[in-house]
Amino acid sequence: MTSADLDLVKSNTDALMQRKQLVAFAFPAVILVYFIYVFFAFDIAGLAKRANWDNAVTLASDSWSYKVHVTRSNRTGEIEYAVEGERKGRYPDGQRPDWVSGQDITTIDLGSDTIVRLLSDNRTEVDVPSFGLIEAQAEGRQITTNLGGQIPDWISASDRRVAITTPEGRITITGSKTEVFNYFPGWELFWFTFESPYHGYGLGQILFGDRIDPARGNIQGAVYDWWNNAMWRHNEVAWAIGETILMAFLGTFGAAIIALPLSFMAAKRFAPIMLVRAATRRLFDFVRGVDALIWTVVLARAFGPGPLTGSLAILITDTGTFGKIFSEALENVDEKQIEGVNSTGAKPLQRYRFGVIPQLVPILLAQILYFLESNTRSATIIGAITGGGIGLMLTQAIQTQKDWEEVAYYIILVVVMVMFMDSVSGWLRGRLIGRKD
Repeated sequence: MTSADLDLVKSNTDALMQRKQLVAFAFPAVILVYFIYVFFAFDIAGLAKRANWDNAVTLASDSWSYKVHVTRSNRTGEIEYAVEGERKGRYPDGQRPDWVSGQDITTIDLGSDTIVRLLSDNRTEVDVPSFGLIEAQAEGRQITTNLGGQIPDWISASDRRVAITTPEGRITITGSKTEVFNYFPGWELFWFTFESPYHGYGLGQILFGDRIDPARGNIQGAVYDWWNNAMWRHNEVAWAIGETILMAFLGTFGAAIIALPLSFMAAKRFAPIMLVRAATRRLFDFVRGVDALIWTVVLARAFGPGPLTGSLAILITDTGTFGKIFSEALENVDEKQIEGVNSTGAKPLQRYRFGVIPQLVPILLAQILYFLESNTRSATIIGAITGGGIGLMLTQAIQTQKDWEEVAYYIILVVVMVMFMDSVSGWLRGRLIGRKD
């Protein structure tokens, strides 16, 4: 090798190293520029500034706890006690929480020496150890207080509304009512409401104890009251879960039934006419190119809301996806098996039935079962739009922004449902297709 050749190799090596160094520098630089663009395009700084972290903490705590409302009407003076402030969670007449005492003066012990007193003439006293005594009185629509000067952030006061938020609970005073919220961990009334004779009894007492309700057996009565719980609506939730699974099932298997014969028209080996293949493939592209949520909105306007609309949206989208998958599988079938069936004198339909379909079955079942599992999740969102399934109940609970323990309950049920469908589809794949060691 001459000196000129060595110089050429050296220069080429140097150029190659420079290009690699440039690429190694440019790649992270491009990523950094992209993140900078995202930061400004999505206004991350403004989003963080607008975020209401106190509200987020309150909603998060509501997901694993419940609150008991003590509400005094400033018009009639009547006091009500209810879990989550709902009529279905009202304490029976003559009963109230054990942390509420007094007759003429209703005293509410929120804990940590924080005391609320509901006095006559619509007066309210809130004794906060770290701050002092807060006095407020409702006169018509006006609220007068002893608050003056600078007040802490946990107190919001105006001449129409006073809100006091402490770690022990919250107090809200308006012209129409005075409301005290006391928080407790858990999901109260999840098993039985106050109306049920089984409320307050443990599992052991129900199973092995004396009869609680003279008219019913313990197990029969307890199951009935739990199933028809007016607060948590377990029977409606179970029906909604069934609707969600049914939407996914009908949409997935309906799409597979329609896509299978159409996929033969999109496969070159089985549809030699190019125009037929092109038209079928473009049809598949169109129906799967539009997302299922878009089809849901269109179909809901056409046919009205309901679980069937959600099933049709899944069916239309998955028909395009299955058609593409099945047609590609048809392109790769083994010709020898088809020739073997053909040698027996089989007709074209018989060749497809015994020479092609058996080769497709593992692919078909694997894809169908996978999409069934995936569509179970999608049906939750679609149900929120079409008005069916657990998605609708979840959306309604979110919109109220007061029953976040129900939101947590529905989310847990959705996760359990998806895990169940995953296990079932995996078991079916193993039984129908077989497993590799």
